[in-house]
Amino acid sequence: MIPLGTWRRFSDHELRQATDGFNDSRLLGNGSYGSVFQGTLQDGTVIAVKVFKLELEGAFKSFDVECEVLRNTRHINLVKVISSCSNDLNFKALVLEFMPNGSLDKWLYSNNQYLDILQRLNIMIDVASALEYLHHGNATPVVHCDLKPNNVLLDEDMVAHLSDFGIAKLLCDEVSMIQTMTMATFGYMAPEYGIEGIISTKGDVYSFGILLMEIITRKKPTDEMFAGEKSLKSWVIESISSSLNQVVDPKLLSTIRREHLKVKNYALSILQLGLECCVELPNERLHMKEIVTKLKKIKVKLLRDMERVR
Repeated sequence: MIPLGTWRRFSDHELRQATDGFNDSRLLGNGSYGSVFQGTLQDGTVIAVKVFKLELEGAFKSFDVECEVLRNTRHINLVKVISSCSNDLNFKALVLEFMPNGSLDKWLYSNNQYLDILQRLNIMIDVASALEYLHHGNATPVVHCDLKPNNVLLDEDMVAHLSDFGIAKLLCDEVSMIQTMTMATFGYMAPEYGIEGIISTKGDVYSFGILLMEIITRKKPTDEMFAGEKSLKSWVIESISSSLNQVVDPKLLSTIRREHLKVKNYALSILQLGLECCVELPNERLHMKEIVTKLKKIKVKLLRDMERVR
């Protein structure tokens, strides 16, 4: 990481050099308004460079919003911005802290990587803490608007950091605001956002509930099994009382019988919390502060159980 005192602006030439000309082999992922590349500075520092797709309508505003959010927020579970690069109308980029373990999406859906129940719970707590800070830790609440596993990045210690504030909204003095066009991801969007364009912190809570269910089930809300009236949420609701084994990620349950039962109990607690976050009416959803507290209580019980087994 570049020491705080030496932060500076980068030229687009330096960033092109660092990423081999934004080579496809350096591509880490695509966001709503930009592509992220891995780069190496001349002193050997590894960075991530988010290059905005300026041909997209809204990309200029997205760059400004992301700069504004990242400049005014400081939290261990938010991806840190190192610098920015703006060459008038031709080129805009953000230089970000590099996350060597990639995205939560990669870890959930890769065949050769595995997250145990404690790792998954830690990631949930990290993301919830980031959202609590965005919603309640600033004079101006920030709504992320695009919470999903691709936007949760993991550092070398598997600590989760929330990223991609390209469509985030600063609520200023309002509790909610209305936006007609949305770039949020289908499946994670709160119903009031998708139908009426209403943006509030409670929309992030809904998306977080979907994320909790996805982390436990290892099923995307956009999976082809969810069609028509069937959704990830309805599938969890109908299975939670009768056939929990069918919804929990088999990788989590492939443990010895005693452990299996305990994991199942924790999976159930997390799925129930996810459903509490996803109630239809925004005012009936939990606040992020309550969610962080509930997740930390689950973790305390889990650690106690793990101590007993040793």
